[in-house]
Amino acid sequence: MKKQDRILLAHGSGGKLSHDLISQVFLPNFANPFLERLDDAAVFELSGESLAFTTDSYVVSPLFFKGGDIGKLALCGTVNDLAMSGAVPRFLSVAFIIEEGFLVKDLLRILDSMKSAAEEAGVVVVTGDTKVVEKGGADGLFINTAGLGVVPPGTDISGSNARAGDKIILSGTIGDHGIAIISEREGLSFQTKIVSDCAPLNGLVSEMLKASTEVRAMRDPTRGGLASTLNEIAQQSRVGMEIKEEKIPIKEDVFGACEMLGFDPLHEANEGKLVAVVAANAAEAVLSAMRKNRYGKDAAIIGEAIEGQPGRVLMKTTVGATRIVDMLVGEQLPRIC
Repeated sequence: MKKQDRILLAHGSGGKLSHDLISQVFLPNFANPFLERLDDAAVFELSGESLAFTTDSYVVSPLFFKGGDIGKLALCGTVNDLAMSGAVPRFLSVAFIIEEGFLVKDLLRILDSMKSAAEEAGVVVVTGDTKVVEKGGADGLFINTAGLGVVPPGTDISGSNARAGDKIILSGTIGDHGIAIISEREGLSFQTKIVSDCAPLNGLVSEMLKASTEVRAMRDPTRGGLASTLNEIAQQSRVGMEIKEEKIPIKEDVFGACEMLGFDPLHEANEGKLVAVVAANAAEAVLSAMRKNRYGKDAAIIGEAIEGQPGRVLMKTTVGATRIVDMLVGEQLPRIC
């Protein structure tokens, strides 16, 4: 960061430059124990109750895509960030920055999508804000959200809790959202329809936590994809991680699109998947519970945390080699969420 005097698109990628921006610019100015955990939500005690709080902004392009729109994305993304701390999402705020000239019918369509997602997730939008900017000032619509959830007693889930020997579970196929966005944006056609996986995951998380109290860490691999998420957890927990390429679920069409476009599926964004690090003795029970939920039917154990190589992620490839899986460097696809 010290070598750069301007913010780049890649600083919003969710990869290495995003990590540098947070750790070198934001953290030194807002340093506190809650923020320094670098989890998807801050967890704190208030009046004897454990609460989780999160915020996010959404700038996806295009606003409408196969499987969702910016409204569903914002609602589900906020719910999921709360759920990754083990919290039960309860209340959300939503703020809209609307460009002059935006069609009211499109705004109503987005609000209806948000309403449906909120009903599925069991959350209530209790406050919000609206700003209108001049033509050219917002690219249609930006949405900012915040969310509040209740953390059940005894729950301690954080990216810093992974231990050597723990199993890594992925809830389903990777890359669906990223490829759905790029196909819509660029007008690409594939043999079958590739649809975003955008979905609220709090119900899935609830089933996982009923199956075992030994879920150590959870994260939804959005910007930067599975690769960046695993690196974040490995660095927070100071453990190594080893995954197996053959165990990672991915749709054939998504894999083919990535090959055609020169994208790495491990760096593709997801909006309805989670990664969980679970104690080895509880992994099968958690996996079984996940597969009974429609958002976890393709769940798989893809690897484990290891003692060696702290902070590094390794992958055993299908040809028997081992490669380093690094955070996304640069910007594979901007304006993804």
